[in-house]
Amino acid sequence: MLPTERISYDPIVGRKKQTLPDGARMAVWVIVNVEEWDIQKTMPRTVLTPPAGGSPMPDIPNWAWHEYGNRVGFWRFVEILDNLNITAALAINGTAIKAYEPITRAAVERKWEFIGHGLTQTNMQHVKNEREDIIATRTEIERVTGRKPRGWLGPGLTETWKTPDLLIEEGFDYVADWVLDDQPVWLKTRTKPILNVPYTQECNDVAMMLIQHHAATEYRNRAIDQFNQIYSDAADSARIMALVVHPYIMGAPHRARYFREALEHMRAHKDVVFWTGERIHDWFVASNKPV
Repeated sequence: MLPTERISYDPIVGRKKQTLPDGARMAVWVIVNVEEWDIQKTMPRTVLTPPAGGSPMPDIPNWAWHEYGNRVGFWRFVEILDNLNITAALAINGTAIKAYEPITRAAVERKWEFIGHGLTQTNMQHVKNEREDIIATRTEIERVTGRKPRGWLGPGLTETWKTPDLLIEEGFDYVADWVLDDQPVWLKTRTKPILNVPYTQECNDVAMMLIQHHAATEYRNRAIDQFNQIYSDAADSARIMALVVHPYIMGAPHRARYFREALEHMRAHKDVVFWTGERIHDWFVASNKPV
C-alpha cells in the first residue's frame, strides 16, 4: 500500500476541535532513544570519519562514542527528567533491553513507556523477516515490563511498504514514523487503522547535531521556538509536540544543559501536559473514530 493510500491530505485548519483535559493547551512527549550497536557490523552513525574512508571493523572510536551515551549520557537524562517530574517514553532496541539492563531497570522503576524500536539498530528494509523482528521486540519488552508495548518507532524512522499492516496485526496501537502533523492521524492498513502519534525530525538531536552540525545551543533555541509556535497554534485546538534525544548526542557533557533548559521553559507553562505516546493515543481515540 502506498503512503498516499494510507492517509489522505487533511489540512489542520477546519478540523474538529481537539480538547485536552483540565484546560490544557498542548501536550509534550519526550522520547529517549536507546540503541545497541553491533561491534561486528558497520556503525549506524559516526562521529569520526574512518581513516582513509571505508567501514573498518572493529570501528572502536564510533562504537565507543555510542557506548559513552549508554554508560554516562543516559543517566544525565534520568536526573533531568526526575528533577522536572517528567515521565518519558523509551524507544529501545529489543537487544538493548538485555545488553543495558540497568537502563531497562531505571525506566521500569520510573514507569516510563517502552516503545518498540526494532530488534536491532538496523533499517527495517534490511531486516530478513520483518514480522519476526516486530514479534521478538514486542516479546522482549513484555518480558521486562509485564505488558505488551503499544507504540512503535522504526530505527531511523524506517519502514517497509507493509510495516503499518504488520504492526496492527501484532497488537500495536500506534506508530510514530510518519512525521507529518501536529495532531494524531489515522493510517489505513489492510485490516483496521493504526494511529500515528506526532514525532519530530526538527527537534531531534540526530538532525541538529549530526547532520546539520549546529552548536549545542541550537537544541534549546530550536526546541523553545518550536514550542512557542505550537503553543500559539493551540489556542483553538490542542496540539502535540515531541522532543527527541539520544544518550550519545544530547547526553554529552557540553549538550545536556540545553536539553534541560528547553524542558524548563516548557515546564513553566501550567497549561501544558507532559504525556507519553500511549496516553496521547488514548486521549485522541476516546473522541476520534478511525477514518
